[in-house]
Amino acid sequence: MIIKKIILHFLLCLFGLQQITAQVQAKVFTADIIVYGGTSAAVTACVQATKMGKTVIMVSPDQHLGGLSSGGLGFTDTGNKEVIGGLAREFYHRIFLHYQADSAWKWQKKEEYGNKGQGTPAIDGADRTMWIFEPHVAEQVMESFVKENALVVHRNEWLERKRGVIKKRGKIISIKTVSGKLYKGKVFIDATYEGDLMAAAGVSYHVGREANSIYGETWNGVQNNVFQHGHNFAKPIDPYIVPGQISSGLLPGVASSTPGVRGQGDDKLQAYCFRMCLTNNPDNRITFPKPDRYNPMDYELLVRVFESGWKELFDKYDPVPNRKTDTNNHGPFSTDFIGMNYGYPEASYAERKKIIKDHENYQKGLMYFMAQDPRVPKVFQDKLNTWGLSKDEFQDNDNWPHQLYIREARRMVSSLVMTENEVLGKREVPKPIGMGSYSLDSHNVQRYVTDQGFVQNEGDIGVKAPKPYSIGYDAIVPKENQCSNLLVPVCLSSSHIAYGSVRMEPVFMILGESAATAASVAIDRGITVQRVPYDNLAELLLAQKQRLN
Repeated sequence: MIIKKIILHFLLCLFGLQQITAQVQAKVFTADIIVYGGTSAAVTACVQATKMGKTVIMVSPDQHLGGLSSGGLGFTDTGNKEVIGGLAREFYHRIFLHYQADSAWKWQKKEEYGNKGQGTPAIDGADRTMWIFEPHVAEQVMESFVKENALVVHRNEWLERKRGVIKKRGKIISIKTVSGKLYKGKVFIDATYEGDLMAAAGVSYHVGREANSIYGETWNGVQNNVFQHGHNFAKPIDPYIVPGQISSGLLPGVASSTPGVRGQGDDKLQAYCFRMCLTNNPDNRITFPKPDRYNPMDYELLVRVFESGWKELFDKYDPVPNRKTDTNNHGPFSTDFIGMNYGYPEASYAERKKIIKDHENYQKGLMYFMAQDPRVPKVFQDKLNTWGLSKDEFQDNDNWPHQLYIREARRMVSSLVMTENEVLGKREVPKPIGMGSYSLDSHNVQRYVTDQGFVQNEGDIGVKAPKPYSIGYDAIVPKENQCSNLLVPVCLSSSHIAYGSVRMEPVFMILGESAATAASVAIDRGITVQRVPYDNLAELLLAQKQRLN
């Protein structure tokens, strides 16, 4: 018995010593504002916090800053550019300045560039903005913001999601990363695509599509037999491995479950993809590589799409400067890996890594299949083989985008939920802090077998907003009783279908800037973020040349 007590005492002392040692070794960093994330919203938030005289640390899980803006989405979803102000507009102005130099046009003469944009010309000389760009140029602009404002950026720091958020009396005191670093601040901003800090702080959120009945909407929930972008199977196509034989099983990517009833909610997500930067310049082109995991059967459905007469393969090779593209999903079977992302928002880091790798293998495999498989029509295959990955993009990642397009993950549920009613101008938005203008836009959510026995996609929505709309302040702050010093400008409080419009990169930049402004006011006044006086906030935002209404 005595020996057992001695051993127990020794172990307790050893454990205590280890705890003390761990505390000594832990690195503690303190700032007025802690921004978690490396997205475009994270960058604008940090810049604005600095401009307002606050100390700020960006705690970025990413090595590369800018999220999708520097990750391949160079054909900007602009909408109405007149409602893009503040630092977001400064970003596009700096893009313009970059391409004014002859040296920027290495692979193409400026006059040969077609100036095609999305909702606006690519280059607006009168406005001195440019809305279309190469990925590495966007990253350079992001890094110029960092350098000019002497931003403190800690890269490759991942939030300890289970026990890394310390709260007292409804306020976040500190966050801890997996590496053991501790960050203390007065106000925190979650600028991630996933909303990890928001979730770890105990804030309410939603994943998936709400039923239309929840917020009085029309375009939320299941939308079977609604095809607004043309990303559907226009002709009957057999979904079975052996055509006509149900017993042979379904082709890869086709769900065995039914899609659900029109308008009902589910926990499914619109599909993700990588926005590839391709080129048809032989001097800057890399042949499409074979992925680590490759199975030609994964693309059997595409063969049947070609056999049905589909000819739109190159319709979303949107041009960016220097003979490159921002290549997006297009058609019934394309780069969107439909149905394979449902678990992503709540997945562990290891599980997310696997999901991302699965998307990479699928999309690389798709390009390799079309470039190599003899069943692909020669007219398409020959043209495709004039394209390849851009040699001078994503050079530290085998020329593959470093950011998967997380079109939607968690969405906060706060006192104000942006819905299609606000986006479509049916309801006034209180306390505006920025504006959006893009359509209600959802990519496909699921692929299933119809009652007639053919394959079909579901979830493709595109409803034009009649005019630009405001985004309310209360949509980026949690309910006060859940967390009083957190702002969420990316995974903001929105229904699935409204988020389809809000989720554009210019809007994230706008909301990141507005969030940092509000955070600074809260610090100056010693109040919660929910109690920031709107008149004061609006005055500051207008002085920053933000557009509010």
